[in-house]
Amino acid sequence: MFKLWQQSNQQSAHDRVLLVLVVCLLAIGIIMVASASMAISEKQYHQPFHFLVRQLLYLGIGFIMVLVVLRIPVDFWMKLSIPLMLLALLLLVLVLIPGIGKVVNGSRRWIGIGPLSLQVSEFVKMAIVLYVASFLVRHEEEVRTKISGFLKPMGLYCFVAILLLLEPDFGATTVVGCTILAMLFLSGVRLWQFIVLISIVAVAFAVLAISEPYRLARLTTFLNPWATAYGSGYQLTQSLIAFGRGGWFGVGLGNSVQKLFYLPEAHTDFLFAVLAEELGLVAVCTVIGIYALFIWRVMRLGNTAQNQGKMFAAYTAYGFAIWIGLQVFVNIGVNSGMLPTKGLTLPLISYGGSSLLIDCIAIGILFRIDYETRARRIKLPF
Repeated sequence: MFKLWQQSNQQSAHDRVLLVLVVCLLAIGIIMVASASMAISEKQYHQPFHFLVRQLLYLGIGFIMVLVVLRIPVDFWMKLSIPLMLLALLLLVLVLIPGIGKVVNGSRRWIGIGPLSLQVSEFVKMAIVLYVASFLVRHEEEVRTKISGFLKPMGLYCFVAILLLLEPDFGATTVVGCTILAMLFLSGVRLWQFIVLISIVAVAFAVLAISEPYRLARLTTFLNPWATAYGSGYQLTQSLIAFGRGGWFGVGLGNSVQKLFYLPEAHTDFLFAVLAEELGLVAVCTVIGIYALFIWRVMRLGNTAQNQGKMFAAYTAYGFAIWIGLQVFVNIGVNSGMLPTKGLTLPLISYGGSSLLIDCIAIGILFRIDYETRARRIKLPF
């Protein structure tokens, strides 16, 4: 049976395994957003499904975007990578202007577009992956033989990082920086250059982390959140209580206590803690397993494209896998107390229109890459 499925999948126009994994993550997200947001939705909007309806609306728009992106050749994204990067830089500047950028919880990260809001850092993550993938193809020899090929993308990153930190958004700054470094490493840069630069970046991150009191508090609090359970450690202690209450199989879907205004951002940054409380360790391991399979399939897709000589497609797939994998790792690490608190959503699961729409565009590009790599093998219309 497995061999028949594998053969059928190989002859299909798209990777069915990857499709199933994406659908599973989206379905889990819809269910958990509905459960985690009911209390706060009822309090703020006097009806329990406000956030669920908005998430379904964003998902519908995202589905349309996937269908559109599927019809766009991968090479077009390479041509578009520089304009997209320039647009990302423009948005990073605009979001800092009072009256244009919206302030939420002390951070200026959103630009209003009619009834919708765009979180600029989410667009930046996608744009920088496409740009770096394009740069690595256009400057392949320089990247592998000269230090200038290594410093140019890092110079761009420094400018992006400054703008992100002004919002402030330290989490996105970290994810973007690590993604660029990983893509450069995969492109074959000299090892000594990579070690030297990653050491410099690590020192820079350390300085940035301790330069602001709130960042330092987050770094020290997660080591012993119970010492400040009603102060800076409040979010993490409530998250850990949710994990503890969940046990093996959880308290039941919809029965979380922590989401009832004990756990801040229960439907966004800390949705995974609500999932752990309601569905237990078994569900936690299942979700982690789905993400691991998803990342593996995308990396495998990148390797297939690389073997066919489609380097831009390969680097783009690698970049998306690294970006999404890092964000999953950070979000779960924050929820479980292994990492300092960062404001990063769980891809395809947490509530958030901007992150969901950008994730859908990335998924659409990945399926287009998959389609083009399969087209050579099974003679699909290109």
